[in-house]
Order: sequence, then C-alpha cells, then structure tokens
Amino acid sequence: MNTLFLTPLWQRAWLSTLGHNCDPILLALHREDQLIGIAPLAHNDGTITFLGDTNLFDYQDFVVRDGDEEYFYHTLVEYLGHEDWQSLEFPSLREDSPTTKLLPGLARERGWTVHLVPQDVSPSIALSPTWDEYLAGLSKKDRHELRRKFRRLDNHAWHRLYSCRDTDNLAASANSFFELMRGGTEAKRQFLTPEREAFFNAIITETARAEMLKLYFLEVEGKQVAAALCFDYAGSRFLYNSGFNTTYSSLSVGLLVKAFSLQEAIQDQLKHYDFLRGDEHYKYQLGATRKAIYRLCITR
Repeated sequence: MNTLFLTPLWQRAWLSTLGHNCDPILLALHREDQLIGIAPLAHNDGTITFLGDTNLFDYQDFVVRDGDEEYFYHTLVEYLGHEDWQSLEFPSLREDSPTTKLLPGLARERGWTVHLVPQDVSPSIALSPTWDEYLAGLSKKDRHELRRKFRRLDNHAWHRLYSCRDTDNLAASANSFFELMRGGTEAKRQFLTPEREAFFNAIITETARAEMLKLYFLEVEGKQVAAALCFDYAGSRFLYNSGFNTTYSSLSVGLLVKAFSLQEAIQDQLKHYDFLRGDEHYKYQLGATRKAIYRLCITR
C-alpha cells in the first residue's frame, strides 16, 4: 500500500514528537536480496499494532511491493506465530488494502480469531481533466450551490485565495493555520494539543522541504478567514485538516477554501483528491464518493 502516511517522512515526524513512549517493531522482509516489504509495528501491553496514531494517520498498513503480497503475508504470519502477544490491532485499513484480503484467512488457518469490521469512511474524488468537467459531474443542486457561493463571495468584498507551498514565511503561515483551527469548533480546539501542534509543525516543515505541502488561505478584506492544509503525494492531493473564522460562516469560507484547493489540484493535473477520514456532508457536496476504512482485530 503506497500512501503518504507510510512514508519515512511521516513516520519520523510522529516518532520525534509523539512516539517517545513507543516500543517500535520495525520489520523489513527481503527476498533474493530485494526488499519486498516493511511492517511498521509497535508493541503495547500485549498488543501489536501499527506504528503511529489513528488520530494523525488516516491510513495505516504494511508496505508491500506489488506482486509479492502472498509471500509477505505468509512470512509475517509465520513471524507473528513465534511472538508473544495477546491481540493484533490493525486499524485504518483502506478497503482496497491487500491486508484485508489476505491476512484474515492466514490468521484463521492458525486457529486465531479474526474480526474485520468497518471503522470509518474516507470520501474521495477521481479528478476530471478540467474544472468545467468537474462541475459538470456534480449534481445539478451541488453545482448550482457551489457557483452561487463563489458569486456571493465575489460580490461581498475584496478577497484573495492563495497557497503557501514552500519554506518562505512557513512559521507564520503555520501559526495562522493553528489560529484558524482553534477558532472553529470546540472539537478542533480540544484536538490541537501542544503535542499535536508540535507534530503538525514537524510535518509542515518536512513536507515543505519535499515540495509536498499545499497550505491554502482565504483572505477577506485583508484578514485570513479560512485555511486548508493539504499534501500532494503519488498523484493525489490529501485534505488533511482545515479551520475557519466562524464570524464569516455566512460566506461559506470553510467550504470555498477547500473547493479552491480542489480546483488547483485539477490545474496541477493531479488524478485524485482525497478528503480523508470522516463523513462530513461538505465532502459529498463537492462530489466525493464514500470509501470504507476497516479495522482488523486478531486474537489467539
């Protein structure tokens, strides 16, 4: 599974800021001197699970070279059979993950108890080549509403939509983003603990260096009123988090900054826009299709 959250960049940022009490188990599987898979795991009180945090890793999985899935999972189960654990907890698995297809059967062959259950959804869009084609693919109601919201913003006041893509003024841009996150819902204020803010800062810095960062802002009359934190990876744009000033809710600023990031993804010729985990209504207003996320639980 090739996803942003399994990159060394993402894993390092988490380990350096939130992984101090983690007991990692990092496994690399080779075949004929070729690396074919990596298992980024951690051990915690009798449970082996993925390295990381489900609140910060929208997808988790094993890294396996295409074509070597059966060999990898057979070898993984053989290894786990000799380890001391009471349960295996593998959350945040995408519905197209080979883990959901291969690991349950191999575990049952060992006599282990397996539960594969829906955990969440992760809506996404296969992007059209042009903005006009994207709009044409929306329902009549959603297309009309999106155009109406952009017109209302145009008619209301001077505004500017733009992105911070590099290391210039990065610290100030990150702080502006955090302020907008805290100014939104109570859930986001509680989510953004000092430890998570440190992780966000680390990942913003590292993705900017890797030219993966897309941090979008909407200004109205010179004031930043909404922001969307996105990352580009492997032909996809990931909408990771966002925030907005609730005083400007009547202008739909939260929705429009996300729509702008989607419009730019089309202009950048990306193939896919991933809203990531959560079943928020605005994702479907912007044309997303629901994708399932699973949790795999195995006990002896």
